[in-house]
Amino acid sequence: MPPSDVRKSSAGGGVQSLERAFALLEQMADAGGETGLSELAASSGLPLPTIHRLMRTLVACGYVRQQPNRRYALGPRLIRLGESAARPLATWARPHLARLVEETGETANMALLDGDAVVYVAQVPSRHSMRMFTEVGRRVLPHSTGVGKVLLAGLPDREVRALLRRTGMPSATERTITTPEAFLAELRAVRENGYAVDDNEQEIGVRCIAVRVPDSPTAAAISVSGPAGRMTDAATEKMVPLLHEVATDLSAALAGTDEDI
Repeated sequence: MPPSDVRKSSAGGGVQSLERAFALLEQMADAGGETGLSELAASSGLPLPTIHRLMRTLVACGYVRQQPNRRYALGPRLIRLGESAARPLATWARPHLARLVEETGETANMALLDGDAVVYVAQVPSRHSMRMFTEVGRRVLPHSTGVGKVLLAGLPDREVRALLRRTGMPSATERTITTPEAFLAELRAVRENGYAVDDNEQEIGVRCIAVRVPDSPTAAAISVSGPAGRMTDAATEKMVPLLHEVATDLSAALAGTDEDI
């Protein structure tokens, strides 16, 4: 959050130090979970003494830890918060995913971008018996999944390049995209088409169609995945409008959760 946004928000009744602390945590997450004070100063625009004071408080609370090299990393207490936040999110998402399963016959998933990885937070399985890599709680690298592609498509190319440098681009199958240039070209197509496809890139025999949940409080995507033989181009044409409709309904449901705050 830029300093101007922090000041504007605080003027509306917020607590500025809290807003700044959460903004620093988000910037650390965007940087892969570890960063230095000078990098935080450059990205936030806040004075170094202010950042140092906030980071000392976050370290004391366990939300940040200082590494032997003096850099800062996200702390273990955030794991409990993240897990607790994911549970109600899955509850809100499940009826919408169930609609996808009912209308497509395939497995429906919801995933979030958590640091440099994609984590699956909700799933309604297909009635067909087929075990796939998509399981609640599973973390995967975003470059080989439909949900990962559609989530990264919302970031500037420079941030995508930085993430790919941190994670590498290991091949899960022979269809996995393994070069930054090819992946950025794929993201351009995702932005133009409004959806992403994982075509045997994470698991041979499995195809996945994903869209972003618009205006979600945190970057989220939903997908439908199934055997490549059923997830044809013709099936994709029918599924994409449905996915967008369900994503919009889910976005409205998530927005409605804070109406009384």
